[in-house]
Amino acid sequence: MDLGLKGRTALVFGASAGLGLASARALAAEGANVTIVGRRRDLVEREAERIGALGVRGDVTVPRDLERAVEQTVSAFGGIDVLVWNSGGPPPGKALDVTPESLEQAVDLLVQPLVRLVHLCLPHLAASEAGRIIAITSIASKEPVAHIALSNAFRPSVAGYLKTLAGELGPQGITVNCVAPGRIATARLDHLYPDGPSDADLADIPLRRWGEPRELGDVVCFLASARASYLSGQTFVVDGGLQRSLF
Repeated sequence: MDLGLKGRTALVFGASAGLGLASARALAAEGANVTIVGRRRDLVEREAERIGALGVRGDVTVPRDLERAVEQTVSAFGGIDVLVWNSGGPPPGKALDVTPESLEQAVDLLVQPLVRLVHLCLPHLAASEAGRIIAITSIASKEPVAHIALSNAFRPSVAGYLKTLAGELGPQGITVNCVAPGRIATARLDHLYPDGPSDADLADIPLRRWGEPRELGDVVCFLASARASYLSGQTFVVDGGLQRSLF
C-alpha cells in the first residue's frame, strides 16, 4: 500500500529512542523527509544517520529549542507537513504525591511545548496540501492508571486541547489526532515495571504481551498518510486490548 508520504516532511519530537524513534523510522521508511529531535546529542546524531533523517538536539521544555527545530526543518526541506508531538511522561507517583511544583513541571513538559509548537508549525501545516498533527499521549488519557497521577491529570488535558484544535483546523484540511500507547516495551515501561511484567500484568492484556514500539510507530505513520485523510479529532489506543471502555 502506497501511503503517499514520499517527499513529505515530518518533524518528530522525543525521537532519539522509544516511541518517537519508532514513528520516525516508519515515516522515513515510507520516503518522508524526517527531522528527529531529542535531548541527547549522541543518540540523536546516531539515529538520524541510521534512518537518513535530520537530527536536531533539543529539549522540549526550552522554547528556543523548539523554534530552532522548526527553523532547521524548514531550511532543510522547505516546509513541514507533519508534526509528531512526543515528550515522554512525568515522574510516576500517587495523587497524594503530587505537589504544586510537580504540577507546574508536568505542564511544562506535556502541555506548554505542544501549544508552542502548534503556533510555530501552523503556517507551514496550512501551506501543506495535507497538514497533520499527531500526538503520542497515553492510555491515561482514556482511563486513569493507578501509579501515574500526573499523567492521569494532564494526558486528558492534551487530548481535550487537540480535540478542540481538530474542529478549528479541519476547514484548512489539517487533521489532528492522538495515539495512546498502553504497555509498550520502552524505557518508560522499564521504569514503571523494573522487574518486568508479572503473569497478572500480562493477563490484563488480551494479547498477553507488551507491545513493540514499531507497532505504535506504524499507526502514527498511517495517520500521517494520505490514506488517513478523513480521520481527525480521534484518539487511537494501541494497547493489545487492555482498555475496557467502549469508546
